[in-house]
Amino acid sequence: MASLSIFLPLFFSLLSVTSSSPNSLLLPITKDTTTQQYLTTISHGTPFVSTNVVVDLSGSGFWLDCSSRKSSSSLRTIPHRSLQCLAAKSHSQTWPIDQDQDSPCEILPKNTITGKSATEGVLVEDVMKLKSTKDSIFDFLFTCSSSLLLNGLSNDAKGIVGFGRSRTSFSSQFFNSVNSQRKITFCLSSSSGVVLLGQNNVLESEIFRSLTFTPLVTNQNNEYFINVNSIKIGGKKVSFNTPSLSQKGSGYGYDGTKLSSVVPYTTMQSSIYSNFKSAFLKAALSMNMSRVASSVSPFDVCFDSRGVDESQSGPIVPVVDFVLQSEMVKWRIHGRNSMVRVNDDVMCLGILDGGDEQKNPIVIGGYQMEDVLVQLDLDSSMVGFSSSLLIKDSSCSKFRFGSKDIQFQSS
Repeated sequence: MASLSIFLPLFFSLLSVTSSSPNSLLLPITKDTTTQQYLTTISHGTPFVSTNVVVDLSGSGFWLDCSSRKSSSSLRTIPHRSLQCLAAKSHSQTWPIDQDQDSPCEILPKNTITGKSATEGVLVEDVMKLKSTKDSIFDFLFTCSSSLLLNGLSNDAKGIVGFGRSRTSFSSQFFNSVNSQRKITFCLSSSSGVVLLGQNNVLESEIFRSLTFTPLVTNQNNEYFINVNSIKIGGKKVSFNTPSLSQKGSGYGYDGTKLSSVVPYTTMQSSIYSNFKSAFLKAALSMNMSRVASSVSPFDVCFDSRGVDESQSGPIVPVVDFVLQSEMVKWRIHGRNSMVRVNDDVMCLGILDGGDEQKNPIVIGGYQMEDVLVQLDLDSSMVGFSSSLLIKDSSCSKFRFGSKDIQFQSS
């Protein structure tokens, strides 16, 4: 087993690229407003077929319902006794030595929306056509699963593509195929957005130069975390009954604040949410906001939106600050990212009670990352994030990819 580990870097350096490799990759993203899931489209197989997949920022897996398309002549099943199979196995999966060498590599993919795992799955390799400054064709590993695993996904989706730090996530395979900076840049919105892998002269953009940085932490499941040391609402620090909002946990290695694109709205463990909710209500009432008697599922706290003024960054409500490594470093959440309009007269707090059993104290969901540029620098283990792009009269839906650089269009 040790000798195989030595050769894993060699295996990844030999991943096939059929045309001259780009050093960056752009994936357009759309949002399914019914499921609140973010989708991208990949073109794979021979002949090429375009397939929508759910984007999972911290996900380690890459799986497709292979029965949803006609057979691909370039599809290759990965044998069990192979470097590719070893790389794809998670830290918790075993590799039985008595299995036949030519048996298919069995991987049980997980639907990270529902939390359910498949009862069967086979690791395969096929060609994919990806867009950068020009089209390039790569060989990618992914797991073929049954259509049963699609339950809970957008009707348009045929799988999940993960960008976590596992060896065979989509982003890891791309980075190990090209000479590129290991940066993942997300820009989500309520309609469209992008994921950028690598770098393409983006540092010339004012928005990229003004990012705030905080340490990036990963756990044994190769998910992405940041340290939230305290929370302020309306400039006042919230008191919590827990000694820390970022704790080391048993079994998972780290229980800090997770970044997730498959969780629609930020969630907190019940003990944290209770104090957060009380502090937010107190700040909201001090601004003469009126709470409505009935909440609207899945939200817990709702307000009458009539009479609440608007700004570029959404309704003027108490500002939420996630304070990071120092009082000067904050992830600031304005009204556009804290309040959800459910009808013309009512808006609700888009931060939810995740229950007592939630593994992580806080999970920052997709809604709170919309119109915020988030960059994961895997080489330096840092996360960069912008203030709300709405303040700069822009948004992630106005992200434009040109032949020479990447830039935002203003309104």
